[in-house]
Amino acid sequence: MGLDLETLNRSVTKLRADIPEDAFTAGILGSQRIGNGVVIDSAGLVLTIGYLMTEATDVWLTSDAGKEIAAHPLAYDQVTGFGLVLPLQKLDAPPVSLGSSAELRAGSEVHVLSAKDFAPPQTARVLARREFAGAWEYLLEEAIFTAPAHPHWSGAALIDDRGTLVGLGSLLVREVIGGEEINANMFVPIDLLKPILQSLMSTGRVNRQPRPWLGVYAVELAGKVYVTGVVEGGPAQSADIREGDVISEVAHQEVGTLPDFYRRVWAVGPAGTGVPLTTMRGATQLHLNVRSVDRGELLKRPQAH
Repeated sequence: MGLDLETLNRSVTKLRADIPEDAFTAGILGSQRIGNGVVIDSAGLVLTIGYLMTEATDVWLTSDAGKEIAAHPLAYDQVTGFGLVLPLQKLDAPPVSLGSSAELRAGSEVHVLSAKDFAPPQTARVLARREFAGAWEYLLEEAIFTAPAHPHWSGAALIDDRGTLVGLGSLLVREVIGGEEINANMFVPIDLLKPILQSLMSTGRVNRQPRPWLGVYAVELAGKVYVTGVVEGGPAQSADIREGDVISEVAHQEVGTLPDFYRRVWAVGPAGTGVPLTTMRGATQLHLNVRSVDRGELLKRPQAH
């Protein structure tokens, strides 16, 4: 018997978040954000992608009957990208079980579910499982890439052939298949949630040392790491790192890829540590020390309800 996608789809809710105009992320992510959330336990706890609800003052979930319900932004983990939201009234949606993303392979058939207001369930295939490095100091060891691309991917549920949740929608990306470039989606593997879920639920954060954050946007091109921008008021801007600089060394170790760059920075020490960078600005070599910070300390915190 096939999956009952209609029932599973009831576990995915529309999520709307309001963020103050002066919030740290408002300039990049906007002050009004809309996407999806997935109900993952009997109390109505909703898993979403963190960029939808970080720094939110108000979060609203849409019930199966179409009613908007206020919710509390409970937790956001920058390392994985997961966020948790708790409805303040009964959402009346069945929870979906957490599956095993480790069992997905290239070619596996999956289903992408968004809130029913957005789109019907869509069948897709796993294109690849591989490392993903985002321009914003973000790295996943084994992200899930699927196609065709879903039009409402933010916080969408990736469901396997057992009807369990194996990933959460994060990005629209470009993938090359047979020499042709196509749109695809990147999903965060659900296995990354399991070890941190209890900590996120009980304290709103993960019990680990905060990673050093520099506030750079970077790309990797032909074996070099280029700075494409710096965050206003961030450590990199304070250290005079500029758009167009090439980062050649971190703590006197050569870097040529984004994953190299991030891992070297994170290996220097916890947030607050000075990170020695060697950069090339045109023909000029510069040695800079960037005083890293805990990015979480720059974000507005949810108010207690």
